[in-house]
Amino acid sequence: MKNYLLKLIEGETLTREDTHEIMLRITQEAYNESQIAALLMGIQTRGATVDEILGFRDGLLETGKHISIDEDTLDIVGTGGDKKNTFNISTCAAFVLAGAGFKVTKHGNGGSSSVSGASNVLAGHGVKFTDDPDILRRSLDEAGICYFHAPLFAYGMKFVGPTRRALGVPTVFNLLGPLVNPCQPKYSLHGTANQMQLRLYTNIHQKIGDRFGVITSYDGYDEISLTSGFKMTCNNFENVFSPLDLGLSYIQPQDIYGGETPEEAMCIFDNVLQGTASEAQKNVVLANAACAISVVKPNYRISETVEFARESLESGRALKAFQKFVEINS
Repeated sequence: MKNYLLKLIEGETLTREDTHEIMLRITQEAYNESQIAALLMGIQTRGATVDEILGFRDGLLETGKHISIDEDTLDIVGTGGDKKNTFNISTCAAFVLAGAGFKVTKHGNGGSSSVSGASNVLAGHGVKFTDDPDILRRSLDEAGICYFHAPLFAYGMKFVGPTRRALGVPTVFNLLGPLVNPCQPKYSLHGTANQMQLRLYTNIHQKIGDRFGVITSYDGYDEISLTSGFKMTCNNFENVFSPLDLGLSYIQPQDIYGGETPEEAMCIFDNVLQGTASEAQKNVVLANAACAISVVKPNYRISETVEFARESLESGRALKAFQKFVEINS
């Protein structure tokens, strides 16, 4: 560790092999909390590189639990940390995608900068998280979606948890969550909180070699908020969109606020799937689902993928996918 810290002090970057080895050693409890804290702050002060993130990712995947899925699937998740406290937009969009016939392997956790994360809203409906491959595959087959509760799979995260909590500031591990989905899906839509993260994630995905979309809203949301324009990068294009390009309207931040409690956020989530939400709440879910569809179906115009998503939601198929998911996973 001393050699790695000296590299950082001298302004050098670590290699992918370096951070892979560091992650393995962290899980072996070879370093004390002070050493881990110094390493994380050294990287954070300068800003993590693509190879540093990929090395940590390699280590987390190697020491975690892998789930083998024999078909092409899609994940939709944000990095978190935007401190906007929206309702569970990407989780709701995941069920819209399942209702539209796309196989979704969603990775998620409890809320960090918002009242309710994906795991919170699902647990609120009685969902019991599992790492049982048979239950996960049944859920994917019958509901079109399965859910990976991150702590059950990325074991290495628990070894840096106390240090991260003690530091109380973002570190490189805040960026790793969406990248360590235990089945490594072919397709993903990842939301980032700013332009720098969007560029970093784009470069990471290009090295991974999957089919990806990375989005950020210009006013700092790690998802499409419809409160501003947004940027999206994919394998074959990079573009700037406004809500009007999707056939939707601009909305206000309070329209997608998640409330003060997990129960309030869950109520909005339910209202969207049941068709009783406000137009703004419904449309923000449609926008995110539509951009995920465009990753899988790049030949369709973005306005067309909105209609795919709308049909899933308004026909009730998204709600049926959710109800079946809860039935299997409770």
